[in-house]
Amino acid sequence: MVIYYGQLFVIINHNLTKLCINSALIRFLKSPVITALSSLLLELKMGYNRGLKFGTAFTVLIVLVAIYYRNSENILQKRLQTLIHGLERLENKHVMSSRPKVAIGYGVCTDVYVNAKDLLNYSDEVGQPQHFDEINTELELLKSFAYYFRHGAAAERYMANRTLFDNLVAKARSYPSSYSTIGGNAAVMALRFAREGCDVTLAAKLTRSLHQMIPQVINIVGGEVKRDDIHLVIEYKHGDIWGPYSSARANRYIVHNDANNPKISSLDAFDKLLLTYEPNLLVISGLQMMDNYPFPNGDRQKLLRKVKKQMTDRSASTKIHFEMASFAEDKLLFELCDSIIPFADSLGMNEQEIANLHNAMYYGNISLVANSTPRIATVLDQMRTLFKLIRMKSKTIEHSRELTRIHVHTLAYQAIFTVKGSIWKNTMAAAAKASLTAHRHVCATSHVDISKAALILDDSFSTSIVDGTRIALDIEKPVSCWDETLKIESKDVIIQVCVAPVLVCTEAAQTAGGGDNISSAGLVLQI
Repeated sequence: MVIYYGQLFVIINHNLTKLCINSALIRFLKSPVITALSSLLLELKMGYNRGLKFGTAFTVLIVLVAIYYRNSENILQKRLQTLIHGLERLENKHVMSSRPKVAIGYGVCTDVYVNAKDLLNYSDEVGQPQHFDEINTELELLKSFAYYFRHGAAAERYMANRTLFDNLVAKARSYPSSYSTIGGNAAVMALRFAREGCDVTLAAKLTRSLHQMIPQVINIVGGEVKRDDIHLVIEYKHGDIWGPYSSARANRYIVHNDANNPKISSLDAFDKLLLTYEPNLLVISGLQMMDNYPFPNGDRQKLLRKVKKQMTDRSASTKIHFEMASFAEDKLLFELCDSIIPFADSLGMNEQEIANLHNAMYYGNISLVANSTPRIATVLDQMRTLFKLIRMKSKTIEHSRELTRIHVHTLAYQAIFTVKGSIWKNTMAAAAKASLTAHRHVCATSHVDISKAALILDDSFSTSIVDGTRIALDIEKPVSCWDETLKIESKDVIIQVCVAPVLVCTEAAQTAGGGDNISSAGLVLQI
């Protein structure tokens, strides 16, 4: 019997795939190398007729390749398991001995999740992707979505057209895969803090039905409303195709038509509570809901002054954390740089938000889209610059606080700065916990599943773009920490820097709320 080489390749590929010998082998068989080899064999069959002996040898070769790839995959899995154990050891080493009091403002909503490819249909009418400060038409939505989707960048935009928004929400809910959860930065952070064992108070106005969905261990102040604010969370996965665009990473695009959250309608009730309640940590979040909201002239500034007073009225024993978000309106971001950021001890943000804040404070403009997978050296340099700029600015502002902590959470790693000897403790463990929480949240699991995990961080990284030291990743001690001295005017400030790799979830179940969960988890061990 004669088996031609081209036929032989097809038979081997079919049988090995059917037997599921090894997923790595299957990838190898479908690789460009094997494709080229198949073409070569097909050419050879035109001039030669070697028979079964060559076929047997070729089969043996393929099996040897399978063994090699299986061994390689086993080694990789062992590395990942070692890294996970290293992170979990740090997380478990520091457990809370008491229940810290955490007060969180502001707001809550219902998040309605939908797959982007279900809800949004691409057509040639979309044309060139474009940024809009607010969304008024369906075409603007499609153009704006394309603008962020092609970069894999998270975004959150106000939709002034309530009729369009309600129609989109109704359409989203009609899909079987759509689902709803408790949403809003403050509420999601409150849920995480409560899950970690904190005594939590949330400032929010909500309907009775939504109130019943929130765990009773969370104290809510603010009162009731007739209609809950809704956020439409349009999600996509890494590699999703939408028209001519492919997503660089899993992420989400959010639109809202909020009526309560932009006005911080729970602010006064929260203020009253804080007169007699002294938390260990006050978290300020959700202020991006003000972005491009049509306030009467001067109303937003009045609200920000009230938030500022709420911060400055706290005693030094209460730590204050401000959680950044997606801002498209430069005027609001500059107002936050003047009225909110100087009065916080700690800041939390993702890779898009640090680029935006860095540009606002250093260059005087905003960055709508940044690299969704920035190098560690780039982010650390941005953190150093921001730390210096904010500390110098705070010196000129009455009742301001000295910034002592910055946490940046990215897809591939966590980076935390803390001032040595400051109120923040356990920085290494906090980075580890934040890293593990990133995977658990996105994969919607309580543990890290190696089969759904990928390490995309390099084997080593530089600490700075200019004259940086190269640090190798040690999988047995995966969190790298070191001290640096930053010169701020005439004063030397010693900071501890910790970087932890993230085991990226390769089968994302949810993307919204990731930053809120990660920031909260990092803070828990540092309060």
